[in-house]
Amino acid sequence: MIDNSFPGRFPATRLRRLRGQGWIRDLAAEAELAPRHLIQAVILREDDAPAGPIPAMEGIKRASVNDAVEMAQNAWKNGIKALALFPHTGKEARDPEGTAALDSDNLMCRAARAIKDAVPQIGLIGDVALDPYTDHGHDGLLRDGEIVNDGTVAVLTEQAVVLASAGYDVLAPSDMMDGRIGAIRKKLDHEGFTDRMILSYAVKYASKFYGPYRDAIGSRGVLQGDKRTYQMDPRNSAEGNREVTLDLAEGADMVMVKPGMPYLDMIARTKAAFNVPVAAFQVSGEYAMLRCAAAEGAFDFEDAALEALTCFRRAGTDMIISYYATDAAGWLNQ
Repeated sequence: MIDNSFPGRFPATRLRRLRGQGWIRDLAAEAELAPRHLIQAVILREDDAPAGPIPAMEGIKRASVNDAVEMAQNAWKNGIKALALFPHTGKEARDPEGTAALDSDNLMCRAARAIKDAVPQIGLIGDVALDPYTDHGHDGLLRDGEIVNDGTVAVLTEQAVVLASAGYDVLAPSDMMDGRIGAIRKKLDHEGFTDRMILSYAVKYASKFYGPYRDAIGSRGVLQGDKRTYQMDPRNSAEGNREVTLDLAEGADMVMVKPGMPYLDMIARTKAAFNVPVAAFQVSGEYAMLRCAAAEGAFDFEDAALEALTCFRRAGTDMIISYYATDAAGWLNQ
């Protein structure tokens, strides 16, 4: 017989009561994950470029323009509201100035026009950076061994207008140059694109988790040196708040934390401090870790992948760019 005569021996508050059955767990859940929170990342390719495989990114292939249109249609059917597009560029199309970034008929622009023709209601997020186009692999212009800030910003403002003209709803500068948000906002407004949003990669770290992405866009073996002079030091967090403060003051509509899961603290910190729409990028290295662990039998990929996305939501993320967003939406819709 259990002796209940000693007060406090058995708790009056039992948190397990709220975990005992599925229906109460759902009602008491603090974070919701739904397809509308997800953004599908798409790596574009020219028709004559290889689709893949992409090392360490099992299940992910580069998409031709026609493939991207089909991906957009499938994403929309599954409740995905937006795509984030990135171009694979061969070495022959790269040069020191990243000239192809300003070509109004480049891969990014052709894909945007085709997708908007087929699925006009879906949102398109365009990467504003030079690393897919430079022969040195950097996000900016290289002068005497240094990435110059203001000269790079001048090119990025032109690139943003090219992408906006092609149909991108959101311009997403991922370069981490100082002052580029204000310059891009001013240029977009001057050119009549006052309705186009800016998603600033405000808290972007110089991370090793980008490795598979560099294979995906053709930058592997191209990058000269590293990006630590302009992307954030992984040891810093207060600096992230300073970056967000500046970018919002310059006209950013939304801000990004990248990578995602290793920096959940920065997502939570950013959301709590600013209470603006916060995006996270579940980058290629994060995807690779999930896939590789699942392949080794550590866990079921689908369950772990959904758990990872839920962690972003719990930390305060409003939107998540992921390479398996459409798949996740399908799982959630079952």
